[in-house]
Amino acid sequence: MTTTTAIDRGLGAELAEDLAATAFTLAKRFAAGATMWSIAPSWEPHALHIAVEFVHPVIVGKRALPAVALTGPDLVDLARVSVRPGDIVIAVSAADDSQVRSVMRRGPAWGATTIWIGSGERPAPGMADHVLWLDDPDPRVPATGGFVLFYHLLWELTHVCFEHSGLLKDERAEDVCVTCSDEGRLGEVVSATGHGQATVRTARGIEDVITTLVDPVAAGELVLVHAGTAISHVEEDES
Repeated sequence: MTTTTAIDRGLGAELAEDLAATAFTLAKRFAAGATMWSIAPSWEPHALHIAVEFVHPVIVGKRALPAVALTGPDLVDLARVSVRPGDIVIAVSAADDSQVRSVMRRGPAWGATTIWIGSGERPAPGMADHVLWLDDPDPRVPATGGFVLFYHLLWELTHVCFEHSGLLKDERAEDVCVTCSDEGRLGEVVSATGHGQATVRTARGIEDVITTLVDPVAAGELVLVHAGTAISHVEEDES
C-alpha cells in the first residue's frame, strides 16, 4: 500500500511563503554573526542532519554556516548555556514535546530567533518566530522526507538571500514604551538574590531587576521585565 503524505501533495502557497520568510530571517541572522543550534529530542538524526546541511556546503562557492546539533538529555539546560543573543534555535518535534516547548518559550529571553518544524497538531500561536508545519496526523510523517525537504529548502533559499546583501541588515524592532522608553521584555530568572531583587537573563544580557511585584521567584521561571522591574510571571505556554 502506498501512503500519500501532505508533502507529496505539494507545499502549498502558504507553506512556501513561510519557508521563504524563514530563510530570509536566517540569512539576516547569519549575516550578523549568528550560530544555529538544532534540536530534535525524539528524532536526533534530524538535528544532526540540519547541522551538517548548513556547515558543509554541497555547492562550490557557497559559504559554510555555523551550526551545531544539541543532543542528549537535559536539552533545555544545554541550550541555555549554548545560545547567545542573536543566535538561532531550530527544532524538529511534535507540538507536545515538553523540552522543545520549553526551549521555544525561552528563546525571546535568550535573544534567539526560534524556528519549529513539525507535523500533526500545531503549537499555539506565538510559540516560535517561524513555524514550518505539515498538517498531517500520520505519525510516520517525520520519517517520510518532508522535514528533510524543509531544511534543504531553507539552506538553498538562505544562500539565495545572501546574493542580495543590501537586504540583510538586521532591523529587529522592539515595542518601546512612549513614556519611559523601555519595553516589556521576556526574562528568565537566573537566581533570586533576595530582598526583592533577582538576576534575570533577557535578550539584552544579564540584568539585575526588582521583583517586589512578583515575589517569590525562582531560577528558571519566566517574568516580564519593564523599566528594570519584573511586573508579572509568564507561564511557559503563554504566547
